[in-house]
Amino acid sequence: MKAIIIGGGQVGSYVAKLLIQNGYDVSIIENREKPLEKIKNDFPEKMLVRGTGSDPDTLERAGIVSADVVVAVTGEDQVNLVVATIAKYEYGIKRVIARVNNPRNTWLFNQSMGVDVAVNQADLVSRIVMDEIDMKSLSTLLKINKGKNSIIQMGIQEGSAAANKQIKDLQLPDETILITLIREDDVIVLNGSVELKANDTVLALTNEKGQFALNALFSK
Repeated sequence: MKAIIIGGGQVGSYVAKLLIQNGYDVSIIENREKPLEKIKNDFPEKMLVRGTGSDPDTLERAGIVSADVVVAVTGEDQVNLVVATIAKYEYGIKRVIARVNNPRNTWLFNQSMGVDVAVNQADLVSRIVMDEIDMKSLSTLLKINKGKNSIIQMGIQEGSAAANKQIKDLQLPDETILITLIREDDVIVLNGSVELKANDTVLALTNEKGQFALNALFSK
């Protein structure tokens, strides 16, 4: 199976690793210098294609003619939509997945624009809040990758190793991404300088081994 990922940031590189582990032939398209330098250490150079994912020439260099799935996960909704439309209608890709960065743009990410699956982080968070899910315990929200990986929510307990620590100072398990943080009624976008506090709830993408490690990190 051939997959093309547009966007070599944290999300794109993580998806690429998962697909490679499952036997996919993966190409990653990226045009920014810093992400390119970083992912050069994680992937063979033959997998990396320098260029813009909305450029047909770049897509063809990445092998879109023989691709089975295209995943557009850049930080720009406009780029992700253009990629989806080109992939679906110019190249007939059967499975097109696109990331929604701005919730206001969600209505655009539909099948008429070539999007088979729209991934909207804000929508996921809002559903959790509205359903009044218990934020004090670990819950599995969604299993992916044939059950090998999950999106989980986990409360941070007072006295745990993670409480009052900045994310950059935590030793996170491999193949784990912290997606977002919920603190009382606020949803906080995560970066390395965000300090975790007791009673916060974190949404994370991880595997089974990572769940045990996060539990040890977030529990007293």
